[in-house]
Amino acid sequence: MTLSVPADVLSRLKAVLGEGGWSQDPERLAPKLVEWRDRWQGNTPLLALPKTTQDVAAVVGICAQAGVPITPQGGNTGLVGGQIPLGEILLSTERLRTIRDIDAFDDVIVAEAGVTLAAVHEAALDKGRRFPLGLASEGTATIGGVVSTNAGGTAVLRYGNTRDLVLGLEAVLPNGEIWNGLKRLRKDNTGYDLKQLLIGAEGTLGVVTAASLKLFPILISRATAIAAVDTPEAAIQLLVRAKDEAGGAVEAFELMGRRGIEFVLKNIANQRDPLSEIHPWYVLVEIASGEPGAAEGAMERLLGKALEDGLIRDAAVAQNQAQARAFWSIRENQSPGQKPEGATWKHDVSVPVSRVAEFLNLATARMEALVPGARVTAFGHVGDGNIHYDVIRPDGGDDAAHSSLRAQGSRIVHDIVASMSGSISAEHGLGSMKTEEARRYKSPVEVAALMAIRQSLDPKRIMNPRVLF
Repeated sequence: MTLSVPADVLSRLKAVLGEGGWSQDPERLAPKLVEWRDRWQGNTPLLALPKTTQDVAAVVGICAQAGVPITPQGGNTGLVGGQIPLGEILLSTERLRTIRDIDAFDDVIVAEAGVTLAAVHEAALDKGRRFPLGLASEGTATIGGVVSTNAGGTAVLRYGNTRDLVLGLEAVLPNGEIWNGLKRLRKDNTGYDLKQLLIGAEGTLGVVTAASLKLFPILISRATAIAAVDTPEAAIQLLVRAKDEAGGAVEAFELMGRRGIEFVLKNIANQRDPLSEIHPWYVLVEIASGEPGAAEGAMERLLGKALEDGLIRDAAVAQNQAQARAFWSIRENQSPGQKPEGATWKHDVSVPVSRVAEFLNLATARMEALVPGARVTAFGHVGDGNIHYDVIRPDGGDDAAHSSLRAQGSRIVHDIVASMSGSISAEHGLGSMKTEEARRYKSPVEVAALMAIRQSLDPKRIMNPRVLF
C-alpha cells in the first residue's frame, strides 16, 4: 500500500524537525519497517524523529491540517503489526529518552515515551524502588509502547496490567494539541479518565509522550522455583495452593509445555534443562515478600506439601540469583526458541483462570485434528489466564501450506476463547492483525461506542488509521 503525501507537507515536516529529526535513508528506515517475526513489511515516505513533546505536536498538527495519516512507533516489539506503517508518516519516539523525575516519597517516576523499560527499572533501583512491569523485550520495549498497548508481563497477578501502574500521561492529541495529564495522584474522581482511554488505544487517540508511573518497595525476600506437573489442571490446583500459602506474595505463575522447553534447549545457546527428568508440563513460580525469609518459607511449604500429595512430580528452587535468572531465561526464550521451527500461528488469548486447562485441552484437540502432526506449544501467564497458544507446522512440513490454514485455525481458537467469555488479545493489542477479527466478537453496541469516541477525537482518522475501530 502506498499513500501519496504532498511534497509541501514533507517539506514542512522536515523544517519543524530540523537536522537529525527526520530520515528518508533506506538503511535507517529498514529495521523500523519490519516486524520481529518478518510477518509485516511496511513503507513510509518519511521517518519523523521528534526530540520533544513540542516536536511531536508540530508533526501531528501539520499532518492533521493536511489529513495525512501517522503511524506511531516505540521499540518495534509489537507482534500484531500495529506499529508498522503502510504508507503513513512513521513517527518514532526513540529520541524522547528523558527520565524527567523520580521521587521515592511519592513513589513515582516520570519517563518519556522513548525510555526503555530496562532503563526505568535501572532508574528505580538507583532510588531503592522497583517498577514491577516485566517483559522479555524490556531492553527494547519503550514506555510509550507499553502504555499504548496496555502491556501485561509476568507480574500481572500481583500488580496488574500497565493501566494499573499509570498515574498520569502527557500526550499529543490528534489535532496536535498537547494534553498535560502528568498527575501523580492516587485518587482523582473528577469525571472521565482520559488517560485510561489513551492506555491500550495503540496510538489511535493520540501519541503518548510521557508517563507518570507507580513505583514500589524492593522486596528483600524472594524465592523462584520450577515445578513439574502432569497436566494443566494440576498447575491450576498448584496456583490456588500458592495463593493460599503465600497470600498476596505470589508474584508470578508461568506455565510451560515440554515442547516449548525442548525448542529453547535446541535453539537458544547456554540453556539447561531445569529438572533431571522429562515432564509434560512445568510451572515457574515466584514468591516475594518484604519480610526476611518469608518467601523462602512459603515456597518450601508449598512445594513440600504438593510433592507429598502427588500434585507435582519434581521441583527445583533457585539457590541464588544466577539460578533464578536461568529459570526465567527458559520462560523468556519460549518465542525465540520457536522461531527457527518454521511457520507458526500465534495466539495471545485469555480465558478465566478456572478454564485454562479446559481451553488447552479443547483447542489442542481441534488443532491436531485440523493439522495432523502440528506442534502445539502453549506457555504464558496462567496466573492471570493469559496463554500464548502457538501452532507450529509439522516437523519437516511446508511453511506455505501451514500458513495457508492460519485464518481457519485462528478462527477455531478464537471461537473457543469467545465461548469461554475470553479475549482474543490479552497482551499485545489488536493491531493490523486482529482489528477486523475483533468485530466478530464485540457487540454492535460496543463497536458503535468505540467508534464514536474515536470519531470525536480524530474525525479525519489520521492516527494509526488501520488499527482499532
